[in-house]
Amino acid sequence: MNILKSKLFNAFELIGTIFIVICLFFPIFWIVLTAFKSGEDVYSLSMIFDPTLDNFKNVFSSQYEFGAYYLNSSIVVLVALLITLPVSILAAYSLSRFNIFGKQLLLFLILSTQFIPLIVNVIPFFTLFKEWGLLDTLIALIIVNLGHTIPYAIWLIKGFIDSIPISIEEAASIDGANKLQIIWHIILPMAKPGIITATVFCFVIVWNEYMFSLILTNQKAVTLPIALSYFVGENGVIWNEMAAAGILYALPTIVFMFIVRKEFVKGMSAGAVK
Repeated sequence: MNILKSKLFNAFELIGTIFIVICLFFPIFWIVLTAFKSGEDVYSLSMIFDPTLDNFKNVFSSQYEFGAYYLNSSIVVLVALLITLPVSILAAYSLSRFNIFGKQLLLFLILSTQFIPLIVNVIPFFTLFKEWGLLDTLIALIIVNLGHTIPYAIWLIKGFIDSIPISIEEAASIDGANKLQIIWHIILPMAKPGIITATVFCFVIVWNEYMFSLILTNQKAVTLPIALSYFVGENGVIWNEMAAAGILYALPTIVFMFIVRKEFVKGMSAGAVK
């Protein structure tokens, strides 16, 4: 009887797993198919059709200027990460190791920034950037994204630094290492999974940011999440070209996750254990 129950449980578990996988990956599979369909085949449910690369060519045509928007998003993400990581690592180390006056209040204030809805920040940022002449610029997008990524990365990285025994730093200090050398040779290697995890999440946050890009940009600094809406024409949505643009939009995230997948899994596992 127990064997029968075990087999039934395994069968239901397998069926449930297959169902979840289908629900998760079938939309992605269908988008990939649509990206290679012509305008005549896009509304057909058949999986047999003549594939074409014209959709990817049209995406980068002068009609959409998708390449310019791709460059905008890449610049915003790259600069935001180059600023976020050094600042967050140093701040997290300071909050973890030094007795700072009002540290608990400071930690609470850093964490509280994550509770504020993005829409609440739009009006003050819009007013400030209008006064400074920064509307529709990449600098504006970088600034607003830093306000979101830095507090998030500080909290995440601090948890990993807290788990590093301070005795290792004390031994290095006795050997003559200064604080920067300790951070570079000890903290960074040991907290690498946490730093990679923070990098991944910050990358996704900035790459997919929509609200500020929608309100603070108009033409010059438009990023990819906004550019996807340009495939809605007078005759409706151009699904095949939008699907091609969606694949190109998701590609950097997929490639980045593939490169750092091992360290990311370590970071997530360590966070689960803690």
